[in-house]
Formats: sequence, C-alpha cells, structure tokens
Amino acid sequence: MHGFSTRRFTLTAIAASGALAASLALAGSASAVSPSTATASYDCGFAGSGTITLTAADSGSGKTVRVDSTDIRTQFPLAANSVTTTLKLNKTSGGVTSEVQFSGTVHEAATTGDPLSFGPLPLTDGTLATGDTTDSAALAGAPSETNWSLKFTVHNAAGDFTSYCTATGNQSTALTW
Repeated sequence: MHGFSTRRFTLTAIAASGALAASLALAGSASAVSPSTATASYDCGFAGSGTITLTAADSGSGKTVRVDSTDIRTQFPLAANSVTTTLKLNKTSGGVTSEVQFSGTVHEAATTGDPLSFGPLPLTDGTLATGDTTDSAALAGAPSETNWSLKFTVHNAAGDFTSYCTATGNQSTALTW
C-alpha cells in the first residue's frame, strides 16, 4: 500500500501532540503585571525632568520594563543599541522592601530632541515572584553617580559617559507582578 496507513497517521499525530504539550510545559506560563503601566516624575539633571512611563511585562520566560518619556528628550543623536539603560525599583515582598534592577542595551536610533524610549529592559538584579510589587526608587537630592534611580550609559567612539536621573516621587501606582 502506498501513502500513510491509518495506524502510521495516528502514531504521528500522537507524537506531534506530545511534542507540542512538552514544549508548552517547558516554556513556562505568562503572568500578567497589574497594572501594566505606571508613571513617575524623574529629574535627569541637564537632560531635563518630567514624567516617565514604565511599561512592565512578564512573559513567563522573563520580566521586563520599558522606559518612555515625551518630557525628557535625547540631547544628541544615538545609534541603535548604543545606550545601556539601568532602572532601579523598590520591591516589596511579604512586607519586606528591597531593590531590583532592570538593565539592557535595547533601543532604536534617535536624533537630537527625540522622546526617550528604551527597552524592554530585562530583570538583571534581584528576583520577582507573583504578588511582589515594584515602585520607583524616589530619592532626594540631585542625580549623581551615587544618587540615582535611572541611569543611561552611552557607548560611542569618543568613549563612554553616564547620565543619571532620580525619581522625585512614587509611581502613579505600584506594579504588581
């Protein structure tokens, strides 16, 4: 007999279903962040100050945050993926507060005066479990190397330099993971 037999077709279908189920189980489950966006006021020194929007996601394989602002803008042209952005957030878990960081070199090219847009930045320091909350690390004083909630390290041919920002208040609402 030429072609597939019913038995061969059934075994192939069972094997394919099993492979699909195994890959879905290994992928982990997505967990919604609620709310998925929050805003906070940031002071970025010479780069300006204003509202930054944080957009959080939990894909099951990683937790990320995007950083966007139409108030704070680029001060000079940026090549794509030439800035390492690091965001510090306060984490509350079971009544205990600690710190987590999201960091990455993920952004599109930008020209002078473009709105800030970086990420998604992966969680790189600390852990987040279901039910944990995060909030901007509000700090008093001017942004500096030792006093920052958000920093941008620009990598270019002239060398690296870092710009610092401080959150000037808590987020509009904490993010619950």
